Amino acid sequence: MSKKLMYPAFSVLAAAALALTGCAPSAPTPAPPAAAAPAGEPTSAPAVLTVSQPWVKTAASGMTGAFGVIKNTSGADVTVTGASTPAARMVELHETIAGPTGAMQMQAKQGGFVIPAGGELVLEPGGNHLMLMGLTGPVTAGADVTFTLTLAGGGTLDFAAVAKDFSGANENYVEGGAGMSHGQPSGSSVPSSTSK
Repeated sequence: MSKKLMYPAFSVLAAAALALTGCAPSAPTPAPPAAAAPAGEPTSAPAVLTVSQPWVKTAASGMTGAFGVIKNTSGADVTVTGASTPAARMVELHETIAGPTGAMQMQAKQGGFVIPAGGELVLEPGGNHLMLMGLTGPVTAGADVTFTLTLAGGGTLDFAAVAKDFSGANENYVEGGAGMSHGQPSGSSVPSSTSK
């Protein structure tokens, strides 16, 4: 091949190579980091808590209680600081203690419910429970009632409980000064377990 023909051929090849490099994909751009949840916005709880055997006592109006077993499968204590449900205007975490006269009384659990690492917390009539106050409608047998538990650190846990008729846990609820004072009449018998 003559030198006259080689120079134009190299020129054409060089131009083609430049054109191809312009069409080549560019180096991948790193993806931006995932946006963090805004401060104060709750996030779902890691799967360290489970709720088993959840149920709610039926009620036509006013107040009722929710029960079940909260299990902690993690290696650290988890604290439930609050609860909510569309079925009531307010939900309190309650404990039952002996009052000054010996009668059993319910009160808000200060500091929330602590579920120990690898342990469980039983919510039952006559013991710790979720107290639904200001029901937004009747809680009828067979209905599913949804709940959201708020955890220390801002996480949440959602679960549903079935409503059941139950003749026990007929506490006397009395409205008190600064909040709700829930007293159980002296001598009343509240079973520690429930039947389905």
